[in-house]
Amino acid sequence: MSRELTFHVFRYDPNVTEIEPRMQEYRLREVDGLSLFIALNLIREEQDPTLKFDFVCRAAICGSCGMLINGRPGLACKTLTSTLPSSITLHPLPVFRMIGDLAVDTGSWFRRVAEQTGSWIHTDKPFNPHDPEERMDNSTALEIHELERCIECGCCIAGCGTANIREDFVGAAALLRISRFMIDPRDDRGVERFFEVVGTDEGIFGCMGLMACEDLCPKEIPLQRQLAYVRRKLAMAALGRKI
Repeated sequence: MSRELTFHVFRYDPNVTEIEPRMQEYRLREVDGLSLFIALNLIREEQDPTLKFDFVCRAAICGSCGMLINGRPGLACKTLTSTLPSSITLHPLPVFRMIGDLAVDTGSWFRRVAEQTGSWIHTDKPFNPHDPEERMDNSTALEIHELERCIECGCCIAGCGTANIREDFVGAAALLRISRFMIDPRDDRGVERFFEVVGTDEGIFGCMGLMACEDLCPKEIPLQRQLAYVRRKLAMAALGRKI
């Protein structure tokens, strides 16, 4: 027989401050292949049209449906209810600005850190649209492609101890971007320039090394390896400065 699921969902609208944050209970009969994304849509369509949460792709590509699932950051579209107990508690991701209920504004956060870390190729080479595409070796291209799989869902940020206590910390996703451009041969920035961007406690040296970011990444990106790469490069730059 199918289970009856009980959802305990965080409810709060920051634009209606007279109503305090609360938990609201919903019940739903489980069916085969039921994901949290489908369950939340059923609740909104059949029980409560005021429930707020984000989604776009339903395929773990857009990163919009990140939330705390029984206290653990994850994607609603990728999480099957069959992997969870019958009592499911949902909260919005911490760190990010709340929009309402389970919806948070990750876009503004990622835009800010992208601008802060200069997440684009920096080069003084003039661009000529008629030039042939600049080639790179396959191993480098594959390494960059691996890091470009980040969907900016915010799960690594929500699970980061430093990001939860320091608003100025750029987080694993931003440091991953730094690693990506350090590897890219088209970027003219040297280690010294990268040190100026993230060689501080707000950057790579603020990382506690708890590894929650990698454990929680829904795309299984090797974040710790990349953070270690950035830390090693910048530590060598710092040592060179002292010498």
